[in-house]
Parts: sequence; structure tokens; C-alpha cells
Amino acid sequence: MKFTKMHGCGNDYIYVDGAKEVIPQEKKPEIIRNLSDRHFGIGGDGVIFINPSSEADFEMEMWNADGTRAEMCGNGIRCVAKYVYDNGMTDKKEISIISAGKIKYITVMEERAGKTPSGREALKLRVNMGSPILEPKEIPVDLEGDTVINAPITVQGKSYRMTCVSMGNPHAVIFTEGVKDLKLETFGPDFEHHKLFPKRTNTEFVEIVDRTNVNMRVWERGTGETWACGTGACATAVACILNGKTDDKVTVHLLGGDLEIEWDREKNLVFMTGPATTVFEGEVEI
Repeated sequence: MKFTKMHGCGNDYIYVDGAKEVIPQEKKPEIIRNLSDRHFGIGGDGVIFINPSSEADFEMEMWNADGTRAEMCGNGIRCVAKYVYDNGMTDKKEISIISAGKIKYITVMEERAGKTPSGREALKLRVNMGSPILEPKEIPVDLEGDTVINAPITVQGKSYRMTCVSMGNPHAVIFTEGVKDLKLETFGPDFEHHKLFPKRTNTEFVEIVDRTNVNMRVWERGTGETWACGTGACATAVACILNGKTDDKVTVHLLGGDLEIEWDREKNLVFMTGPATTVFEGEVEI
């Protein structure tokens, strides 16, 4: 199977042209786990298949490293747009991509000449991530009310305050200090599998720097800590704004780089701008 390794701010996936590499769905979970293994496989936060679509320009079929399906990945969808643009699969600079039934629109913001099939290389892309979902049952989180803003949660006997947002997948945002020193592996799984989250959750640990800058680390559902999470950065910005901690434009500083997030509250749309990078191409036996 031919593949391309790509990353957005260090959030790395294995990308496969699903039109050329057809794998039976029932075999994918085991294959995904093997390919994602960083010691015995290619290594990555998961596998993304780029498929044809009758509803959008392309489909993003996303799998977590543990072989479970995921609905959306902000860093991943930028890489999908770069892949199809660089490989000459489209001439559009405004590209529509569907994932789990939801269509997102990606704009190529910066490019350069490159040694690619198209002769060009997308460098920075902007994603219209749509409207944030704040209703608890839609996120989902098992709490009453219209929203979950600064709500209590207890993990390993310690009390935290969380704001819950879905950007196509569930997020719980925790404001704290000293995020770089947190040992997420010791408590991240307990957030992910907490009884309040019927479909598990991604958890962002966020430190406010000033009105336009925050630091963030993330424990991703089905993967563990990753170097970046695009939907998590969007959820973080929304949570910051809802709690009055930042302005409507926020730079989210992640382990793997920076993402620029803007919540246009008049239109109720979240925009994410960031890089996408091709690391290498290869072929592997499956």
C-alpha cells in the first residue's frame, strides 16, 4: 500500500489515497493499529483515507491510532487539502471536504513552487470549522442545562472546572497553570473515559498567557497525548471566549507549533489557520 506521512503542527497521520488503495472495512482496525505503532509500524496519531465523494470535493475517512473511527481532525483536514492540491487532484484553492457527514471548507492561503505532481506546494491553509456545538446532549456530555461552562468535574479525587464544546467531536477544556509540567499520561485516560462522556472525550489543558495567546496540551480520545489538535484548539478558543478570558482571535501555542483561531460570533463560525507539511512518501506491506 502506498502512503504519505504528513503532519499539522506535529499532529501526524498516515495518508492513503482511498481511490487507489481499497481495503475492506472489516480489516481496517487491525491494519490501522499496526501502521500507527511508532515502534513496529510507520508511526502516527492514526490513518486518514482520502476518498472520492459525491457530496463534496473529497471525503476524509479518519481513524485513531487505536483502530477506532473519529469524526473530525482539524490538522488532518488541512493535510488532506494540501495532499489533493499538491498532487494535482484539484485546481481549486477553495476545497470542500466531508468527514463523518459534515462538510468543511478549506482555503489555500500560502503556497510556493514545489517538486510535486502539480508543481506547487500548499504551505498554510484556513479551515471554516463551522459553528461550535454547546448543547450537552449534542457534544455529548451527561449534564443538564443549555451549556456546560465552568462546570465541576472530579478526576482521581481532584476537582476541576471544565467547559465542554464539540467541533464535530467532543472536547472538555480545563483551565490551569504550568501546563508544560503536567504529566498527562497519569490522568488523561481518566478524563477520556469519565462517566460523564458517553462517547469518551478529548481533553485540553489550557494556560492563559494574555488576551490573544494561550498555551495548550491535549489528551486525545483513542490516541493519547498528541503534539497538536486542531479541533481542540478551536474548542479551546471558544471556551476562552465564553469564559471571558481572551479576545475573539487567539493564537493557540501547542507542542508542535501555533494555530490561529478566530470565532466570528456574528456569523457563529470558527476559523482555523495553520501549516500542513509532507514528511515522506512510502510503500508498506499490509
